[in-house]
Amino acid sequence: MEQSGKRISGRLALGVLIATLFTSALADPKQPQLSVTEIAPGIFVHIGAIALMTRENEGAIANIGFVVGNDAVAVIDTGGSVREGQELLAAIRARTDKPIRYVINTHGHPDHVFGNAAFSGDGTTFVGHRKLPLALAERGPFYLDAFRKIMGDGLIDEVRIVPPTLLVEGSLRLDLGGRTLVLQAWSAAHSDSDLTVLDEKTRTLFAGDLVFLDHIPVMDGSIRGWLRMMDDLGKQPAERVVPGHGPVSPWPTALADERRYLETLAADVRTFIKRGARISTAADTAAASERPRWQLFDDYNARNATAAFSEIEWE
Repeated sequence: MEQSGKRISGRLALGVLIATLFTSALADPKQPQLSVTEIAPGIFVHIGAIALMTRENEGAIANIGFVVGNDAVAVIDTGGSVREGQELLAAIRARTDKPIRYVINTHGHPDHVFGNAAFSGDGTTFVGHRKLPLALAERGPFYLDAFRKIMGDGLIDEVRIVPPTLLVEGSLRLDLGGRTLVLQAWSAAHSDSDLTVLDEKTRTLFAGDLVFLDHIPVMDGSIRGWLRMMDDLGKQPAERVVPGHGPVSPWPTALADERRYLETLAADVRTFIKRGARISTAADTAAASERPRWQLFDDYNARNATAAFSEIEWE
């Protein structure tokens, strides 16, 4: 009788286990994984489309990735929607069950931070430039409203503006176990809250939008600041760079095209200012010689020229 009772209890326990697994499978269907490539040992990158953020591409236009250490994982940017962030999370979990200790945002633009909510909780620390919380507070509501019109309620309703709590001023080292990431905060350039991440073990630099390849550089900070910091940025001890947009490339030669574009834009704008030309003239024609070299030139160059004119005219 006792043995029979044990068998019944065992069957009940097995039945509960099977029912639990079945219910869990129904409640948590397999999440699609973001496509990632291991570009160096433990360094995984998704290359975003060179495009504007749209409903169709779900905002997946930026390069994002993650680094796996012996003890933990660091995510570097989370994409242009929570869906992309969830797919990035699924890609991580397909490769490791180590805790995601850090989410590092290289700056505050939507294509890099709208996926943050997928990583909230579970003790994950969000890391960013010391100016990033203010940038997100000031611009976050505008970004949500603007991209709701472009991408629709279904994608934007899930987005939460998640500011960093670990702030970087100067440099900061993060230990993942057997590998160290060196974070560097920069003065205003592409934006006013740019951060780079160097994996010392593989000499891989995640540059965020301080580096563009193929995709025309986009200026939301200071053209003079961007040009001033180029030499220091180029001295980062890396072998390869993951730009914010465009292909993974050798370092520091990857800076050449961007430097040429920014120098051309600044020189053309200064010429227009000396001639007394209007800002609209600069918007229409500055850096026109660069058009064949860049994708999305007509989407961003006029805005870059206008910003550059407004800054340089006060030199």
